[in-house]
Amino acid sequence: MSLNQLTLSLQFARFDGAADHRAVLSRSKVTRWIRHALAVDAEITVRIVGSEEGQRLNREFRHKDYATNVLTFDYQQEPTVLADLVLCAPVVEREAKEQNKSLEEHYAHLLVHGTLHAQGWDHETSAEDADEMEAYETDIMQELGFEDPYAAG
Repeated sequence: MSLNQLTLSLQFARFDGAADHRAVLSRSKVTRWIRHALAVDAEITVRIVGSEEGQRLNREFRHKDYATNVLTFDYQQEPTVLADLVLCAPVVEREAKEQNKSLEEHYAHLLVHGTLHAQGWDHETSAEDADEMEAYETDIMQELGFEDPYAAG
């Protein structure tokens, strides 16, 4: 299988426990996970943040006053995807524990999920779109050697 090219900027904000998240998110893993979700070449910045920054960004850009797991800022979809993915580490960690998943597995899923959003996929438009996106995410995650991210854990 031929994968599309990715120019990746991987950034870590300063927050409690950042070293644990940095240890899980090597550049090679993040690159591999994102490339499996790309339909075209991309330039993507991935930023791992703490709760405060995650909440501020969600409030400013989505008008929701809480930290969420992943925010996707897509600037261009063709001919090259240009996007920023912001993942809130404490939320990702909490969700992984709640779902009985490893931190690595949950990060992989959220990076795939955010990458699909950057390419125009949307699960909030209809139940049919949500089902289609979830099925595609599941296929990608299984290609990467992970379980179905939507299966009960």
